[in-house]
Amino acid sequence: MKTYKPTTPSRRGMTGIDFSLLTKKKAEKSLLKYVRRSVGRSKASGRITVRHKGGGVKKLYRIIEFSQSIMDAPAKVIALEYDPNRTAFIALIEYPSTVSGKVPKRQYIIAPQDLKVGDSIIFSDKALLTAGNRMKLKNISVGTAVYNIELEPGRGGILVRSAGSAAQVLAQEHSFTNLKMPSGEVRRVKDECFASIGMVSNPENRFYTVGKAGKSRLKGRRPHVRGSAMNPVDHPHGGGEGRQPIGLKHPKTPWGKPALGVKTRYRKKWTNKYIISRRKKK
Repeated sequence: MKTYKPTTPSRRGMTGIDFSLLTKKKAEKSLLKYVRRSVGRSKASGRITVRHKGGGVKKLYRIIEFSQSIMDAPAKVIALEYDPNRTAFIALIEYPSTVSGKVPKRQYIIAPQDLKVGDSIIFSDKALLTAGNRMKLKNISVGTAVYNIELEPGRGGILVRSAGSAAQVLAQEHSFTNLKMPSGEVRRVKDECFASIGMVSNPENRFYTVGKAGKSRLKGRRPHVRGSAMNPVDHPHGGGEGRQPIGLKHPKTPWGKPALGVKTRYRKKWTNKYIISRRKKK
């Protein structure tokens, strides 16, 4: 984590990510693509459907391999890179020409913590429990940290992909694996699903402080005006002389719906049967 001298008011308290461990190279051109951003507007009507989005620095999407397209072939890590679309770092891996034809095949993966350039990783049904290797949950021993976990076999990893996160294998029961999620929730996942070994890179991201409004604008976040600073016609929290409390038992959205502490998960969702214990309330 980088800290700055308070040369300006915005620099005071600002912190940044340390990129000194990353490889100094341009992104792999064959693994880049342009993705049109909606900037909070509906594609059908063009109206703003999500507030406070827009602008931001131009960026290209890195095509990440969340699944396991090439099995039982060792790949070499040739670079660790920054990805503007996610909090974690990404690793560029290369397979030998004997596996992918004449030209070496390259892929981006989510980089685990402690992965280094020159390391070798493999995607297989069963492999060594080293950071970056990807294997089936039924072959992972209890207590191991995993990330990029599948929910359905062959669909690719969708769970535990943000910086510094990891799930823990608690038990192997019948045809399921019990996992403790970063939130504290314990849930069952089919043991035929794949998961990567280790913890996601860049754990210091949780201590990142933006520091100034201009940095938020560069990230595509537009100004957020407090409801209590508005008029009653514009927001349920608005009105009153000077600074006033919102005058409500619970906060509301501009459209009168509850804003905080409301359950949004569907009560009869079919995956409820796989949740052993819910996360603890704050």
